[in-house]
Amino acid sequence: MRNSVSQVTDITYIRIHEGWLYLAVVIDLFSRLVVGWPMKSRITTDLVLDALLMALLRRNPKNKVLIHSDQGSQYTSHEWQTFLKHHNLESSMSRRGNCHDNAVAESFFQLLKRERIKKKIYLSRDEAKSDIFEYIEMFYNSKRRHGSIGQCSPLEYEMTHQQMAKYV
Repeated sequence: MRNSVSQVTDITYIRIHEGWLYLAVVIDLFSRLVVGWPMKSRITTDLVLDALLMALLRRNPKNKVLIHSDQGSQYTSHEWQTFLKHHNLESSMSRRGNCHDNAVAESFFQLLKRERIKKKIYLSRDEAKSDIFEYIEMFYNSKRRHGSIGQCSPLEYEMTHQQMAKYV
């Protein structure tokens, strides 16, 4: 199966009454499945490392995976580069200041904010985390249809390709 060959990662922020909540995602480019999505009150290298660790635990890739990011300080850090090397991951980075290079992650954030968050200000980080978890796992990954993958949800697309791979 082709999933987990290339993934993208990025960070966005969500306004809450207490300040901000930062969400880092890792998205599989094959199916558009969000495979890593930790949320924290601070935007640190640990946030992106947790996203990648979550993706690795969910996917358990056997071969090298290309991880595409922007050139933010979290992704250019020594800790990030060491983690990639240690886990057989290859880094790819957007051109400086060009958000179009990471369009899949930016598109996901746009959908999240338009379809779920809108102009909402969550009362607490826990409320925001719960709502965002529900959006990602109960709607986006399992039900949200995508034109780029034949009007399937990410999970449907992966299951279809797993079934097809059995007969090849």
